[in-house]
Amino acid sequence: MTDHYRHDSTGRHLEVIGMIGNHNASETIPRQGPIIDREYIRALATAHEHGGFDRVLLAFHSVSPDSLFVGQYVASVTRRLKLMLAHRPGFTAPTIAARQLATLDHLTDGRTSVHIITGGNDRELAQDGDFLTKDERYARTSEYLDILRAEWSATEPFDYQGDYYRVKGAFADVKPEGPERIPVFFGGSSPAAIAVAGKHADTYALWGETYAQVAETIAAVRAAAARHGRDPRFSLSLRPILGRTEDEAWAKADRILARATELKGRGTTGIPRSYTDRDAPANEGSRRLLAAAAQGERLDKRLWTGIAKLTGAAGNSTALVGTPDQVVDALLDYWRLGVSTFLIRGFDPLPDAIDYGRELIPRLRAAVAAEEGRLPATHAAE
Repeated sequence: MTDHYRHDSTGRHLEVIGMIGNHNASETIPRQGPIIDREYIRALATAHEHGGFDRVLLAFHSVSPDSLFVGQYVASVTRRLKLMLAHRPGFTAPTIAARQLATLDHLTDGRTSVHIITGGNDRELAQDGDFLTKDERYARTSEYLDILRAEWSATEPFDYQGDYYRVKGAFADVKPEGPERIPVFFGGSSPAAIAVAGKHADTYALWGETYAQVAETIAAVRAAAARHGRDPRFSLSLRPILGRTEDEAWAKADRILARATELKGRGTTGIPRSYTDRDAPANEGSRRLLAAAAQGERLDKRLWTGIAKLTGAAGNSTALVGTPDQVVDALLDYWRLGVSTFLIRGFDPLPDAIDYGRELIPRLRAAVAAEEGRLPATHAAE
């Protein structure tokens, strides 16, 4: 890395996030069993909590089970694991959503956060009856978050008048309980999204892009946030592929791509249909991943774009490939850019979560501690 991409990381703390699906499925695993597999959810939750993850994402899709209720179940079978509930503005009144999230925060002893996903796929939005343009949706999201934050903090009833929402005398008896309140994660890469992120995001979430792309996006979000006197954190989502040797890891990546290609050809991929049934991605995040994939299959030190290219960058689909130490080394490069939160999930979700907890997370925490001067560098690989 060049000095151009370095950032002063003093004072940041590392956070590692996993993901809990409603059933066992991925680009390489056809969906099977019940749509809500409670035993599988429990097993994944246990693996993440015991593996040292800080929190887990509960995803949202227009055809999927409700993340709020799945999150309640995950909280009931864990004690420390925090939740990050993907939530789409526009379908629940913001005053009600604010009370729902604050209530869950109390019932989980302050373990609740929310990931705001406005949505860039028009076909998926139409499934829930939303026909606004993308820019209109982000404008609505900004008003939605105005009201959420007011409900969480107001000590007196408040009025709000916007283009999409109007409330009079709004107030909530229930406020967030946890010391973090309810952190707001935010995703979206279009100019409209970055403007809203600058105003509202506590943590801005990116997919696994190249070093140059990540540096560019962080600079843009920081500039948008500075206009509001804010300084957000940054999260990066990746799919680590680990091996005992680098050759073994790349061979595993080849097998993953072959299996994903086979399932896509058979029409049995575990990705929701509206993610894959499109000629070209409508969201900017997918376009950015495909732009990276157009540069090559292996970028920077070990960023792999094979699955992103195959699936049209349907979601978080780029990987870091190598031994645990090599992957940690690449993650540290992103840390130096300003990323302090890593969302990692595998193509075989349960075994991979266990492997990450055993092989990757301890190394990453030690390496970041050494980077920050809290441990001798020789401890980073222990």
